[in-house]
Amino acid sequence: MPKTYTNPEYAYVRPRDLDAGGEVHYPVVVVGAGPSGLVAAIDLAVQGVPSVLLDDNNTVSVGSRAIGFAKRTLEILDRLGCAQPMLDKGVTWKVGKVFFQDRMVYEFDMLPEAGHRMPAFVNLQQYYFEEYLVNRAQELSDLIDLRWKNKVVAVESRPNRTHLTVQTPDGEYRLSCDYLLVADGANSGIRSMLGLESKGQVFNDRFLIVDVVMKAEFPTERWFWFDPPFHPNQSVLLHRQPDNVWRIDFQLGADADPEEEKKEENIRRRVQAMLGPDVEFDIEWASVYTFRCRKMDSYIHNRVFFIGDAAHQVSPFGGRGANGAIQSVENLVWKLVRVIKGKAPYELLATYDTERQHGAAENILNSTRATDFITPKNRITRVFRDSVLELAEKYPFARALVNSGRLSVPCDYAGVSPLISEDSDGFEAGLKPGFCASDAPIEIDGQPAWLLNQLGNDFRLLVDARVDEAGASALAVELTKALSEHEDLALVLVGPAPAALRALPRTRVIDDVEGLVAERYELKPGSAYLFRPDQHVTARWRRFAASDIAAARSRALGFQLIQNQEVANVCA
Repeated sequence: MPKTYTNPEYAYVRPRDLDAGGEVHYPVVVVGAGPSGLVAAIDLAVQGVPSVLLDDNNTVSVGSRAIGFAKRTLEILDRLGCAQPMLDKGVTWKVGKVFFQDRMVYEFDMLPEAGHRMPAFVNLQQYYFEEYLVNRAQELSDLIDLRWKNKVVAVESRPNRTHLTVQTPDGEYRLSCDYLLVADGANSGIRSMLGLESKGQVFNDRFLIVDVVMKAEFPTERWFWFDPPFHPNQSVLLHRQPDNVWRIDFQLGADADPEEEKKEENIRRRVQAMLGPDVEFDIEWASVYTFRCRKMDSYIHNRVFFIGDAAHQVSPFGGRGANGAIQSVENLVWKLVRVIKGKAPYELLATYDTERQHGAAENILNSTRATDFITPKNRITRVFRDSVLELAEKYPFARALVNSGRLSVPCDYAGVSPLISEDSDGFEAGLKPGFCASDAPIEIDGQPAWLLNQLGNDFRLLVDARVDEAGASALAVELTKALSEHEDLALVLVGPAPAALRALPRTRVIDDVEGLVAERYELKPGSAYLFRPDQHVTARWRRFAASDIAAARSRALGFQLIQNQEVANVCA
């Protein structure tokens, strides 16, 4: 099988800890230099926290694997300085089409509105993604100690510290850390060493995944077939990737023989039947897989935190695996940074489990429903599915029932998280507390920019500063107090802003050139939104005082968790 990509091999370097003469301690150790581990180390470094990143291999993944990176994931990666290479290399798309037998029944648009920097999706082979992350980690090498061919072979988890034994080509050494982030994959060795498990459903249906190199006339869209003539009684998914590589997923059924299906002559027969006899192609990579929808009951064990596939797995339908994992990593890291720096109580870390259990449950629910629709288990469910598809061609109500994989969208924490303030009166639309920020085009000093690039890494207060002089004076009093009390708070003012507000420290004035900031946030003069470091809304107000900001920030940092516990202890 010809290859369009050659995996880079990264140099093993003898760890200095081999010569330390005893156990060496670090604040943070990350295990697994796949997407989740690399993103965790990069995010920590961007926020000034060093880490040691261990990986038992010395290259990126083999095969394209995860390929669909959603808008929210790209926004997170943009904050980390990793998105631009993906945009430059990847294939951008937003339209999907659903086919039943020999006809298209409907199409959908994942981002119908304009005014967003990031596209709905970028298709990019996982090996490119990992390579770009390694490049970024190397740029941050002062804060990321990336160690290839360093395998964790033993782990001891204690309430306040974790001890590791690491095997290298030059022998073993011992590490300890305050916080261990585990990103060693779905079959996590560390999870097994600690006697923990991931629970859920294992699906028996088998699928053939093939990367085909060809020059084709297919548009850059997501195409999904139910019961197509070239692959009857099963389903097929087609995606385009860079380098003229096309991803094709063939549903095979539970009784398929994996070894037979992986033979090149059998793969060629299936692909040729789909593409037609005259289309030339090369097979770059193929695999037969089953999948699991499962998660750990808790992602936290003492000071050990599980992230990515080590914590939760979903089916590939909808692209929720890597996208959900990166949201989870961001959720943990901003909290961990503040605990390490003494700006938040340790109790804040428990909300990583609260919020991301919710995120994983949402992803698993959507993935399970998609699998049930794609692979009906009996005659009744097959009749239901096919009837829905027949109706979807003419009736919009039926299209909502079609499930070829509900594609990844941002998870919100409204009504779930103890860190989110109750919504204030006066808003009929906009973004509720718990939702992630929505982008919009802006200008700063006459230069084009984007709203999301003004948010992140610290708390940001977005204020509609289009007020008169009297309103500006009142706002300036409250904002001056808030800025003096909270060094991690900065202002983003929607202008034009009066001089009294423009003169405030840590302040940036933006011009809402297309009116989309005001529209998407339902802004009025004096309105404000407070964003967490992960760009989620934690509170919003039509009118506010410095005390409101202080209370919302305190809640977002977990201090209310301590107060609630103190009250509970008194009541007990």
